[in-house]
Amino acid sequence: MMGLPVNQDEVSLQRRRICAALAVGAAAPATALAATPGASGWPVRPLKMVVPFPAGSSPDLIARMLTERLGQALAQPVVIENRPGAGGNIGTGMVARAAPDGYTLLFTINGPLVTAPTLWRSLNYDPMRQLAPVTLVATSPNVLVVDPRLNVRTVAEFVALARARPGALNYGSVGNGSAAHLAMELLKARAGIELAHIPYSGFPQITTAMIGGQVQAAFMVPAIAMPQVQAGRLRVLATTTPGRTALLPDVPTVAEAGYPGFEAISWQAVLVPAGTPAPIVERLYRELVSIIGSPAVREAMRSQYFIPAGTAPDSLRRTMVAEKARWDKVIRDAGVQPE
Repeated sequence: MMGLPVNQDEVSLQRRRICAALAVGAAAPATALAATPGASGWPVRPLKMVVPFPAGSSPDLIARMLTERLGQALAQPVVIENRPGAGGNIGTGMVARAAPDGYTLLFTINGPLVTAPTLWRSLNYDPMRQLAPVTLVATSPNVLVVDPRLNVRTVAEFVALARARPGALNYGSVGNGSAAHLAMELLKARAGIELAHIPYSGFPQITTAMIGGQVQAAFMVPAIAMPQVQAGRLRVLATTTPGRTALLPDVPTVAEAGYPGFEAISWQAVLVPAGTPAPIVERLYRELVSIIGSPAVREAMRSQYFIPAGTAPDSLRRTMVAEKARWDKVIRDAGVQPE
């Protein structure tokens, strides 16, 4: 599905919400990229990009849009290594403890970076201290999808069913602290409903479980959910953006259903181990922002319901700090307990 319309005001709003100081840099000339001081001897061998989610997941899909082009820009292959588990924490922790030599990159989502420290007592890494931001890659709304066999077509009908059957319905997420998890916990708290949480390693696994009847609802990224909706296997009820998104203009928002202010945006970013030399981080940032800003990649991201970003490293760090504060409040207010 190509050529989705994009409302530029919406793009601007989402970027401002996610990152106050957007630094696109997509127009950086090729000569400036090649002349980054201190990076001339790097890389001399292939790089590894760790994706802490399964093949076919939304982080995996977006990461694969970047790696071939990044490899071409660096004149070395960039190989994806999927390391799923614990809501992305296993692969994220592996990169946090890797050698800071510029040969190990991390492509991950917000959960392992901003909510995992609050929700995992046994977390064996500190994302703020052990990871160095490179760039925010893309943002996406989440969509509330349900098993069509529930015979509900609106958020109000879903809430009414859940209230009538307290604790009888299950919902899936990609792990404790993920946007998919916290969005549903926020809805539970706001709507006064009880649902059982079942974590999975990725959205494809949630889809399989929902089709098989193991879970009845989930907040998912539309890149995974919408093909199943179009095939009639899932039903979409709402999006999690503040207003209707141009990516899905006919789908109402959760806020419209009587929950004003409801918002849960997924985002994806590239980081490296802390201590990676600054010239290497700068080179990676500039190359990636140039790739993200290219027409082919922007169109490919939009076809997957993602809004391209591309921010400076310091801007991504500020995003992480601000998002942690916001979601920590949601965790407290919703009464989500750490594992």
